Amino acid sequence: MSFTVLIPARLASTRLPNKPLADIAGTPMVVRVAQRVLSIDGTKPRVVVAADSPEIVAACQLHGVDAVLTRIDHPSGSDRLAEACALLGLADDEIVVNVQGDEPLIDPGLVAAVATLLQNTPQAQMSTAAHAISSVAEFHNPNVVKVVLDAQNMGLYFSRSPIAYPRDAPEQLPHPAPLRHIGIYGYRVGFLRQFPTMSQAPIELTESLEQLRALWHGYRIAVHVTDCAPAAGVDTPEDLARVRQLFAL
Repeated sequence: MSFTVLIPARLASTRLPNKPLADIAGTPMVVRVAQRVLSIDGTKPRVVVAADSPEIVAACQLHGVDAVLTRIDHPSGSDRLAEACALLGLADDEIVVNVQGDEPLIDPGLVAAVATLLQNTPQAQMSTAAHAISSVAEFHNPNVVKVVLDAQNMGLYFSRSPIAYPRDAPEQLPHPAPLRHIGIYGYRVGFLRQFPTMSQAPIELTESLEQLRALWHGYRIAVHVTDCAPAAGVDTPEDLARVRQLFAL
């Protein structure tokens, strides 16, 4: 199958200024992400960085990575992705996968799995991923987003609260194991064009989870369950130091 990977990249970052251009073994981080995705086995996706500054575009071009310059004032990542789709002339029935520009260790196989799942699930407008939670502390951590599925592995709900809640044994993990949501998304381009124009959902605002807008409006999200927890992204200087050390090995 063919699909496009879009990597949104913004220079503004409170905890790590100029994060997309942070050097990792001589290469900007956002380029490392693109190179990682391009290592997918089999059919190679089209990989494009959706940048908010000429500096990011120039850095990508210097390393042979496609990039488009998008507006700097987008209120959300989905708005930036929608503009990138328009700039690239993508058709409504095409599939794009959103990979964050701060994940230089992302599993290329996971990217391909999310795209393939959406391709094979015509009743869904989005796809994403999850993996089993093995720690009670993680299950109760509000920074860990949980997801519950229906019988067809479609997302029923995403929450920062522990779901499904084990009423009779609240200090234990429920069985089967609860699922941690992984923040990677596949979209049908036609749906992605509509998504930023939809009214925000009350549950989205309460949980601060944008994917709940799709569920609230009646759209479906297919979920790929992987056996492996993904490598952590880069949010802080400490994260960057850890990743640099890995690339230096």
